[in-house]
Amino acid sequence: MSSLSIWHWLIILFVFSTYIVPVWRIISKAGYSGAWSLITFIPVLNFIMLWVFAFSRWPNEPK
Repeated sequence: MSSLSIWHWLIILFVFSTYIVPVWRIISKAGYSGAWSLITFIPVLNFIMLWVFAFSRWPNEPK
């Protein structure tokens, strides 16, 4: 099996960017660091992160 061509890498980059950019912006608007969106690529941790963010108090949420 040969290595991936430039077209494969461009498709992978396109798919990752169309997924990571909206998640980064949502997490940033919630008041967290956008770097948390990189956890979405880790298979089991992404579901745990989703539940933690769903049920925790967001930093920019009114008290």
